[in-house]
Amino acid sequence: MQAISGGRVLLPEIHQQLGIPADYPQTCGMPEHRECRSLVPVGNDILGRPALLDAETALAWHRMQMAAATDGLTLQLVSAYRSVDYQRQLIQRKLDRGLAIEAILQVNAAPGFSEHHSGRALDLGCPDYQYLEESFELSPAFAWLQQHAGEFGFRLSFPRNNPFGVLYEPWHWYFLGKEVPGAIA
Repeated sequence: MQAISGGRVLLPEIHQQLGIPADYPQTCGMPEHRECRSLVPVGNDILGRPALLDAETALAWHRMQMAAATDGLTLQLVSAYRSVDYQRQLIQRKLDRGLAIEAILQVNAAPGFSEHHSGRALDLGCPDYQYLEESFELSPAFAWLQQHAGEFGFRLSFPRNNPFGVLYEPWHWYFLGKEVPGAIA
């Protein structure tokens, strides 16, 4: 496993502190994602937090957002880049609320494995639909994403019955780096 940064704690130590099973890297089926080191600002997310993405993803995100607007739809950024430490804190807060690590790992990847670390993942929403809820799949924005996200190089990361054991997340889209005809939607 990689060190987070020079001299800091290794991922296995973070996982142990959080109670993540030692075999998680082998059993989750997800690749490890290094933190992006060349982030650009893309405005604020829906909570008013400054959002960052890698430059290529930022350009594709803005192109996709503008295309949706041209079609009369508003795509809102709910979450973008997350550091390994932010992911650790997110999981720790859930543990502190009494959630079991097994339940948490169905909705949040362990630190080091979140696509958000790469600066290439977006959690999206739209007006009139609850953020980060499965009901987003009923929105016109989700229907538009299913039809058009691949044109901008994005794919839905966690469809129903995905091989990673992550619950269905219609809001989570990952940038592959090029236009992808027929991308999973």
